[in-house]
Amino acid sequence: MTQPVFEITKAAYFDAAHYLPQGPEDRLYRNLHGHSFKVEATVRGTPQEPVGWVADLADLDAALKAVAAELDHGLLNEKPGLERPTLEHICLYFAERLQPRFPGLSRIVVSRPTIGESCALAVS
Repeated sequence: MTQPVFEITKAAYFDAAHYLPQGPEDRLYRNLHGHSFKVEATVRGTPQEPVGWVADLADLDAALKAVAAELDHGLLNEKPGLERPTLEHICLYFAERLQPRFPGLSRIVVSRPTIGESCALAVS
């Protein structure tokens, strides 16, 4: 039997403001506004000894919350790498910060639950 592959996921939340100056001029998103964001990070792999887990969920939780804290109650446009703070760029922001510590990082999902929008990045 082949070794099973598992995915573990943790979520964090942050609130931030942004604006998107690109795009059609009649769109409201060009104005400064804010959202409540949810971000989920998934690590994929086989259970590792000595504990038998893919990764320590407490470590993933702490790392994910630390990145979310960098953005919480700030203006996303002012963060290097988020000058165009689309959901896609926010996914990349999290992936770039988490992947060095979690090489099995396989997916980042950023959503704005109150308005039913989300974006998923498959990390390779």
